[in-house]
Amino acid sequence: MVSGKYVINTKKSTLNIKNFVEKFITTTRIKVYLQQLIARQSMIQLLAESDKNPMKRSLGVWQLIALGVGGIIGTGIFVLSGKSAALFAGPSIIISFIIAGIVAGLAALSYSEMASMVPLSGSAYTYCYATMGEFLAWIMGWYVTLGNLAAIATVSVGWSAYIVNLIQVIFPFNATRSFILSPIKWNETSQEFISTHAYINIPAIVIIVVLTILVFFGIQESSKVNFVVVIIKIFVILLVIFASLKFIAPNNYHPFIPKNEGHFNSYGVTGMLHAATIVFFAYIGFDAVTNVAQETKNPKRDLPIGILVSLLISTVLYIGVCIVMIGVVPYKRLDSSSPMDVVLKATHLGKWIIIIVDIGAISALTSVILVNLICQPRIFYSMANDGLLPQFMAKIHPRFKTPWIAALITGVICAPAAGFLPLEMLGELTSIANLFTLFLVHISVIIMRFTQKDVERRFKVPLGPFVIPLIGALLCLLLMITSATQTWIRFWVWMGLGILIYFCYGIRNSKFNHKKVKDSSVTIATDVTPPYADGLSVHEEEEKKHDYFI
Repeated sequence: MVSGKYVINTKKSTLNIKNFVEKFITTTRIKVYLQQLIARQSMIQLLAESDKNPMKRSLGVWQLIALGVGGIIGTGIFVLSGKSAALFAGPSIIISFIIAGIVAGLAALSYSEMASMVPLSGSAYTYCYATMGEFLAWIMGWYVTLGNLAAIATVSVGWSAYIVNLIQVIFPFNATRSFILSPIKWNETSQEFISTHAYINIPAIVIIVVLTILVFFGIQESSKVNFVVVIIKIFVILLVIFASLKFIAPNNYHPFIPKNEGHFNSYGVTGMLHAATIVFFAYIGFDAVTNVAQETKNPKRDLPIGILVSLLISTVLYIGVCIVMIGVVPYKRLDSSSPMDVVLKATHLGKWIIIIVDIGAISALTSVILVNLICQPRIFYSMANDGLLPQFMAKIHPRFKTPWIAALITGVICAPAAGFLPLEMLGELTSIANLFTLFLVHISVIIMRFTQKDVERRFKVPLGPFVIPLIGALLCLLLMITSATQTWIRFWVWMGLGILIYFCYGIRNSKFNHKKVKDSSVTIATDVTPPYADGLSVHEEEEKKHDYFI
């Protein structure tokens, strides 16, 4: 029994703590910081920014579709598909591609709705700024950047493998590996880096430098090159499918889901899901369409068309390639950076078809590198334009109308990454970063349906605001969970670095937060009522705005 002298009045203590916390938040700078973290740009401000577009609008719907296909079809099918089948999924790689395609399709629907509302460069970063506030927008942009930079480096490594194979087929010789491979390789079994006894991957660096120079000179020139390359890659993929059909051996499909070998990701259902996470890389790129919104003639109409049509074309081609790839060659033999060559050599159709397909693969990978080199500078441009990155990254070239400094920075970062880092590590980083950004896009759609009911939408996600976005968000999380432990460690290290940069630079230089007292369009992520909606004056509304703050 406790003496009454020592009885604690828990109700009174709880009230005292609550009052202390409220007073502490109200009377210190914490309130200011919290307001900055959740402050979001209003739709009025974003649409006004779209009207003051400094870039040249020159892209039509066919160029957007080509841009989407150019960004999608590349390393995922020409490089990672073979390794994923050989090491993780076996014949069930076909199902892995279907699962990844469904996840990408749901994300494409959410992207399309957001793109029809907010036709600005910056893609998911811009959408998140309008729905969840500045801090989460920064995190979104930070991971979009990781996805794009890792994708450029990954695809460049694959490009290097195919260009070397092509040269060796045409001019048979034993090329030294010292300058065509990265010096390290990731070992899935021991979960550690091992030496390849090479020095640097020079071809991967060269292609990044050449395409960075092309991007510097303008979007119209880049899109014309991309359009031609896309036609070549579609022709080559169709050639592989139809030329290989008669060589399919049905026994290669059995067992369709190989028995798990004891490791979580080594075959079985878990291996199939892990492979889906990796080959999701194959669908990354449809969001590239949204990054050129400010260079599109009719963005509200054409962006959704470009996103959905490019993804549909790519999905059909992927499934066809997987069926013939597994049917022609036993899956264990597909552990190669150029699995298409392995398949075609097994058909004994001759050297000419290998040369044609290698040219097509090189074209495909070139277009993916090009599209990502087009997109990432526009992410940098949007973030710098908001003050979250240094202002010089938002400079537009007076003649070519491109974010030229951001383009050069992108190339400078990606070239050494492609030269020194292994393909497998870069590929998994790309996938987990993009799955995370797509998760946030799905959540943004749900929020915008309630906070921006009156904004015009040329396209709406079907089945209401919850069904598809929630299913899509959960599937993104499911695929992320199957990522390797080392990939998660790198994910959180990147997160920590991003948070550090934001609090050391971004929050101090944010243009939006610095002018929010004066700017009549400022809202906070938790409000649902647009400022000035009830006809109050600016000064009255500024007083009322305290009700929206914490």
